[in-house]
Amino acid sequence: MSYDDVQRRITAEIEQMMTAIPAVDVEALIAEIRRADRVFFVGVGRVMLSLQAIAKRLAHLGIDTVVVGQITEPAISTADLLIVGSGSGESAVPLAIARKARQHGARVAHIGSNPNSSMREFADVFVRIPVQTKLGLDGEVPSVQPMTSLFEQCLLLLGDCIALMLIERDGLDLHGLWRHHANLE
Repeated sequence: MSYDDVQRRITAEIEQMMTAIPAVDVEALIAEIRRADRVFFVGVGRVMLSLQAIAKRLAHLGIDTVVVGQITEPAISTADLLIVGSGSGESAVPLAIARKARQHGARVAHIGSNPNSSMREFADVFVRIPVQTKLGLDGEVPSVQPMTSLFEQCLLLLGDCIALMLIERDGLDLHGLWRHHANLE
């Protein structure tokens, strides 16, 4: 299989999934981000890597973001939002953190594939990326890629879409965003 063949298959999958994400759910997530004092992020594995990139990008927009587990993590409060990334919605650590966030009165948004997951009990907002999960449930769209690569890719792109929507809606100056970028590098 050539690079051209593989990249076409992967980008076609990504396009299919990105267009399958309900815009109304993305708008609900944006509303939650806008009203939160701080936005916390939790996930595991490669999903967490995508979430860390989203947290960093939103921080570039001046949004106060926190990755759960970072050494300077503050207490979550009723004014905050926890964004959970979990395709299956059954990953133990994100479930425990979502439960704890709700106990502290924080709002919870879940970005995942499984609308009937255990995470449903804790989520105020759910954004579905209907890709294949490790559970192999009905209604999931299979991928040619290994494991949950398609979910992680679409999660990252969803974050970039949200960032661009916020930039354009708030009339943010792209060059001015550099003031939030790391400068000790």
